[in-house]
Amino acid sequence: MSPYTLRYYEREGLIIPQRDKNDRRYYTKQDIGWIGFLLHLKGTGMSMNEIKKYVELRAQGDNTISQRKELLQQVQTNSLSRINEMKMHLEVLNHKIDWYEGKLDHSISEEFADYLKRFE
Repeated sequence: MSPYTLRYYEREGLIIPQRDKNDRRYYTKQDIGWIGFLLHLKGTGMSMNEIKKYVELRAQGDNTISQRKELLQQVQTNSLSRINEMKMHLEVLNHKIDWYEGKLDHSISEEFADYLKRFE
């Protein structure tokens, strides 16, 4: 993570680094773990607003655990949907590559045909 990104996350209230006696930022192992978790959330496609919401809920303590769980479950559902869509895109690519390599009899699978119908 770049220093710019760290400062951005700090400005957005996602991280609160420790400061030494010269007012320089430093990060504990716990901070680094938290930053890693935030990067995973970002990697799932969560928007910055969703991440901020999660951070706000976390700051409110254990009484928000169910809300945090719901938010993460929604992200999980969205992520699985994108993964499935990406698998379909990969199937199209694989099919086309195999076709170019002459490995197929130039017929398409039923699943692939159903996928193509989405674009008609």
